[in-house]
Amino acid sequence: MQRRSLIAGTAALSLAAPSLARAQARTEIQYWYGLAGPLGERVAEQVKRFNDSQDRYTVVGSFKGSYIDTMTGAIAAWRAGNPPHIAQVFEVGTATMMAAGPAIRPVHALLADAGVELDPKRYIAGVRGYYSDTQGRLISMPYNSSSAIMWLNLDAFQKAGLSTTELPKTWAQVRAAAEKIKAANAAPVAITTAWPTWVMFEQMAAIHDVPFSTRANGFEGMNTELQLTAPFFRKHMEFLLGLQKDGLFRYGGRDNAADAIFPTGEVAISFNSAGNRARVEREARFKWISVPLPYHDDVIQSPKNGVIGGASLWALSARNRPAAEYRGVAEFFRFISEVDQDLWWHKSTGYVPITIAAYEKAKTEGFYVQNPGADAAVVQLSRAEPTPNSMGFRLGNFVEVRNVIQEELEKALQGQQGATAALEAAQRRGNVALRNFERANRS
Repeated sequence: MQRRSLIAGTAALSLAAPSLARAQARTEIQYWYGLAGPLGERVAEQVKRFNDSQDRYTVVGSFKGSYIDTMTGAIAAWRAGNPPHIAQVFEVGTATMMAAGPAIRPVHALLADAGVELDPKRYIAGVRGYYSDTQGRLISMPYNSSSAIMWLNLDAFQKAGLSTTELPKTWAQVRAAAEKIKAANAAPVAITTAWPTWVMFEQMAAIHDVPFSTRANGFEGMNTELQLTAPFFRKHMEFLLGLQKDGLFRYGGRDNAADAIFPTGEVAISFNSAGNRARVEREARFKWISVPLPYHDDVIQSPKNGVIGGASLWALSARNRPAAEYRGVAEFFRFISEVDQDLWWHKSTGYVPITIAAYEKAKTEGFYVQNPGADAAVVQLSRAEPTPNSMGFRLGNFVEVRNVIQEELEKALQGQQGATAALEAAQRRGNVALRNFERANRS
């Protein structure tokens, strides 16, 4: 009996050996990302979906902190000789990554070497263009693309006697709504914003067709100059300062510091990324909707397209990195570009679908009828043909430029300076950052 059991056990091991060998033969791909909370959970689920879909590669996802932490950490790891295969880098880091030279493997080259075909035209134009070179070739892989939109607490609107169907479209209408919300004490705060520079400067420049900087916002070269002292920016900053003076606007902090204020119900009108939808859906205990950003109708009657935010995925190189590992990266990029995977990502996160086919499928399924406002970012990104002022931004040291603008904005909000002085200081200091990048990366 013992002998038969031993023989049976040996046979079972023999049958299991091929499966064990296949499992051990998986090529490991390191993927660093900068999304936390519900969005980080979606990244982990997406990685699992890919790993379960095939048996050749295992992607290992690692949260590395903020977008800035992830980008700087990946560059430092490359210099140390042990970079991840994939790094998620936010859109303002595009110029920095493009200037990284041998540290990156351009996506078009990565796909060609791996024999993976992904027609760039499958991606939404506004998304594709941001991450392509002047020849239309993808440099990085479009991923969690978003646009800033306006979030409205409909319960607060109803309490203030405002319509919950005829919603604000212009800044004048936003101010009028905020005044009624404050008068009715319908919410502790009427207006706030996350990502102050992205929303109030970059997005506003794009939809009003105003240059943020020269040289098509950096798409035409590094020798660009900020245009922050233009009349439009002075008008809009004075408008914001007026809102704050009248108790209608509360500054929520830099970058995404104000993310939590809207879903808690503390504010009635918030400006934030479409990618905050997963958090709002999970945490909000009130009726809400998202709509495109407001515009100054005395500046433009038909607003242009907004610009994307979020991040893309960069393939990093390494000395003696096996071709099989690059192929694994290419296969992961192919997987996330599949229509059904892209559609799942869009529905579960709030980020825009990166492919045209996924957007069309969402419409066909009635997703936007069932989820009003879920297409606000897509509508905003595609409502006009991009102009040199609304294609996006490709500025070096853009993280530093953003911080400079935020610092000067904060001084103005604290009453230390007026709009004109703030914009002049931001332009002067921001141009120094641009020149420093240009010198460091001049070929």
